[in-house]
Amino acid sequence: MSVKAIREHTGKSLLQKLLPEYSGGKHTYACPGVLVNPDVLDKTSSNTWGAIVDANPWLKEQNLVAKPDQLIKRRGKAGLIAVNKTFDEAKAWVMERMCKEQKVEEVTGQLTHFLIEPFVPHKQEEEFYICIHSLRYHDEILFYHEGGVDVGDVDAKAERLQIPTGEDPSATVVVEKLLSKVPADKQGNLSSFVLSLYKFYKDLHFAYLEINPLVMLSDNSVVPLDMAAKIDETAVFLCAQKWGEIDYPPPFGRAAYPEEALIREMDGKTGASLKLTILNERGRVWTMVAGGGASVVYADTVADYGWGGELANYGEYSGAPSTEETFVYAKTLLSLMLRYKHPEGKFLIIGGGIANFTDVAATFTGLIQALQHYADDIKEHKIKIWIRRAGPNYLEGLRKVKAAGEKLGLGLKVYGPETHITAVIPMALGLSEPLPEPDLSAPCGPPERKLLKVSGTAAATAKEVSPATKHTLVTATADTTCIVYGLQNRAVQGMLDFDFMCKRKKPSVEAMVFPFSGNHYVKFYWGTEETLMPVYTTTKEASEKHPNASVFVNFASFRSVYETSMDAMGLSTIKTVAIIAEGVPEQQTREIIKTAEAKGIGIIGPATVGGIKPGCLRLGNTGGMLDNIVMSRLYRPGSVAYVSKSGGMSNELNNMICRCSDGVCEGVAIGGDRYPGSRFLDHFLRYQDDPNAKFLLLLGEVGGTDEYDLIEAVKSGRITKPVVAWCVGTCASCFTTEVQFGHAGAQSRGDTETAAAKNKAMKEAGFHVPDSFDKLPALITKVYTELVEAGTIVETPEGETPQVPMDYTWAKKLGMVRKPASFISSISDDRGEELKYCGVPITEVFQQEMGIGGVLSLLWFRRQLPTECMKFIEMILIVTADHGPAVSGAHNTIVTARAGKDLVSALCSGLLTIGPRFGGALDDAAKMFADAYDSGVSPKDFIDKMKKTNQLIMGIGHRIKSLANPDQRVVIIKEYAKKHFKSTPILDFALQVEQLTTKKRANLILNVDGCIAVSFIDMIRSCGAFSREECDDLQSFGCLNGLFVLGRSIGFIGHYLDQLRLKQPLYRHPWDDITYIQELAGQS
Repeated sequence: MSVKAIREHTGKSLLQKLLPEYSGGKHTYACPGVLVNPDVLDKTSSNTWGAIVDANPWLKEQNLVAKPDQLIKRRGKAGLIAVNKTFDEAKAWVMERMCKEQKVEEVTGQLTHFLIEPFVPHKQEEEFYICIHSLRYHDEILFYHEGGVDVGDVDAKAERLQIPTGEDPSATVVVEKLLSKVPADKQGNLSSFVLSLYKFYKDLHFAYLEINPLVMLSDNSVVPLDMAAKIDETAVFLCAQKWGEIDYPPPFGRAAYPEEALIREMDGKTGASLKLTILNERGRVWTMVAGGGASVVYADTVADYGWGGELANYGEYSGAPSTEETFVYAKTLLSLMLRYKHPEGKFLIIGGGIANFTDVAATFTGLIQALQHYADDIKEHKIKIWIRRAGPNYLEGLRKVKAAGEKLGLGLKVYGPETHITAVIPMALGLSEPLPEPDLSAPCGPPERKLLKVSGTAAATAKEVSPATKHTLVTATADTTCIVYGLQNRAVQGMLDFDFMCKRKKPSVEAMVFPFSGNHYVKFYWGTEETLMPVYTTTKEASEKHPNASVFVNFASFRSVYETSMDAMGLSTIKTVAIIAEGVPEQQTREIIKTAEAKGIGIIGPATVGGIKPGCLRLGNTGGMLDNIVMSRLYRPGSVAYVSKSGGMSNELNNMICRCSDGVCEGVAIGGDRYPGSRFLDHFLRYQDDPNAKFLLLLGEVGGTDEYDLIEAVKSGRITKPVVAWCVGTCASCFTTEVQFGHAGAQSRGDTETAAAKNKAMKEAGFHVPDSFDKLPALITKVYTELVEAGTIVETPEGETPQVPMDYTWAKKLGMVRKPASFISSISDDRGEELKYCGVPITEVFQQEMGIGGVLSLLWFRRQLPTECMKFIEMILIVTADHGPAVSGAHNTIVTARAGKDLVSALCSGLLTIGPRFGGALDDAAKMFADAYDSGVSPKDFIDKMKKTNQLIMGIGHRIKSLANPDQRVVIIKEYAKKHFKSTPILDFALQVEQLTTKKRANLILNVDGCIAVSFIDMIRSCGAFSREECDDLQSFGCLNGLFVLGRSIGFIGHYLDQLRLKQPLYRHPWDDITYIQELAGQS
């Protein structure tokens, strides 16, 4: 999610729709034109030229302008605008170019979308230039009194008006600052348009809007002739209704692939982050990288080693994608790789940063499925696969994929966190000797660091430094505590485990805030002991109850993070706010920054994983799982303080620093948005004034200018400590088109914002800058060694590694412990990608149209019964659904409903009447008839035996029905059983009994309960799905009564709803329907 360019037609359509609203009706824009796409080449489409003209008759009523609408700059100079043409001329001009290759400057691409709009006759002096764009602290309007293709360098000569965040300019200011060279008679109307345009820009969350030329005609109407615009896509939840459907086209010169659309669609439906951009479909080097920052680093390293021309794709899969999502992503990538052969083969590099919470083994299961799918093709295309991965359960993931690779004969090479993140790239490309693959029998532990031998006793000469200044961001201590917004139990437990490992005296989290469930407590572990954490509904109450908590860790979603952060900053006790959410609209971020700086509050984020100060404080999920905390020795302070844009890369820096020095002093991921709440300089000034930070590390990226502030601080002498630095995004120079990298801010808006320019400037300023990110570990080692030898850093022996108890859930997942389950369930499973009924996915239940009978067979009988059996079950439910309001169950339900009770209470009232006298005869009838038949007794002897023992024959008898007047329910059940079941011996036996009992009395027929019971026993015995023992068990378990309960519940609920619909009052039984007996017992 980021700032994205939109088509000119989209921008003009929005202006046409909303300009009257923002100008109070003073300004209108008549026609934004019509967009023509390749559908016009298809005579069967609904978007032919004829259909376009029918929908836009003005096309034949006036002269037109035609031009490509594909984010092409300087179309006029490229001869790509047809002006003052008739419709037929414009159509011919478009058709000559539609789907044809076109070179524009250095980029060649296919023309596929054209804008046709009315031609507006005007004079040159009626043209103006206007541009609105956003910066960290203000929006800026650039205006020039001349416009058109020859306007020249507007940056140098335009008038400028800076509008502070959250403010609106007046007409007077607009005239004074921007329109001084515009004729006086036009200033009023033009200033009104500028103000309306700014409201439009601001309310619809534009990030850039340029109109050149903007024409003001003699009648004072204003018309935008040419427009370029970018919208903050993250504001979709605020602006979706006003925006409508927005098409975000790819940059000109890069085709839109259906595979990209597939991944984009998946990304929109998941909480994970899935991105894919095809750069060169014939390229030899393909990457599958987890993490936004890591994806850029991998692309950089490929380019830095001279393979940029062969880099085929850019993308990421991160944020804990499911097994299925990883499978689809990997399968899509492999299908693209296999599209073209290369005689020398190809490379697939699978990697990523050390994950915070993604289960690597789960994602690799999806990867293995994709490798199995394409194994033969992979070998045929000579694709070499190199893997480097780390994070939760990484060892199991590497084991699985290594074993699968050996079984499939793919020759995979796998590495873990013992190698740094990009080490596999030069090995894969044959540029360095492959390192031995790690032993996968045990996880990678912390490095065994030997103290450096120091020659001499020379102490470092301290440089003269500027005096320390007051910092907005407060450096954490071992006493700093937090309030966490959101029920982020895993993150809070991770913070507490870190505290315990660091030997803090008390937990760093004092309280949590969750507005939706009332004040309560949540249980956490402090070491092995349990402790209770208070949860409040408001941040204000939490702050009042815990005034010492100075840090607010905000896990609110991007939709509510603005309000919750502003609320927190209104409290005097809060000094630092960490905003974890990604996708926060830039306008909201800028307002947060403005408020924070006015109040002297430090901000980390948005889009941050947090920060970590070993021995003191961990914010959120920074540092990952506990095993990574131990591996990177983050439980005790080191000498290196770093700042990273990327949260995922901060784990890699922790690992890298630990292996190349004595460890991390402090680390912060400021977030990858264009306007991070705090900048590099804010943190580096703190580090400069912290005597424990001996040297500093910066991981910047393409886009923005914050690195230059740091350069000035070094040049001015404000920062004197050694700085090792690298800006990622150097691969951008290899791309002929603009690429949006993983972070919203990772996009250059000028030559000085490129990674290469910033790396060069930092090197010239005295920073330690490697030639490539891949060389960063060696440079850290070199600088650290020099500082130790100079006496700036005094090494100490490594202490004992602390132990923290592992959570049972995670230990069980790793296969380290086992425990008998409290419950066993064999009928359903909700743990996977979708719900399963007895192993059958819910989607398959619908695809096979099993119906309620099929669902019941799966959940009750743990198997899928034949179709005729599933239909019979549904018939039972239908015929037992209701038997009128007079029966005891329905009566009870109605009385309870009329007493004002809820549905469940009324239903239970009716169900509790079911028993031997009402509805409960099914099980007894089944047992009686089945036992009699199985014993071989004749129907007459069975009747005689029941008579002698004074037992009623269950399932025989009806109040009014007889053989001459049969119960139609019995007829339906009986006929279905005879027609569809292989045999019906129990039903036949019961019918023989009926012939005898009806001779005594006509209404002693086989009733519906009896018919259902005996037919059901015949069904389960004859369908072939059950053994005889299983049939007897089902009979004894009471499932027949269960069918009656299930069916009759339908009717009971119907009676409940009926009484409410009829608004029936409280029921009171009438006196005249009660016989009152006054005598005492025993009196005659």
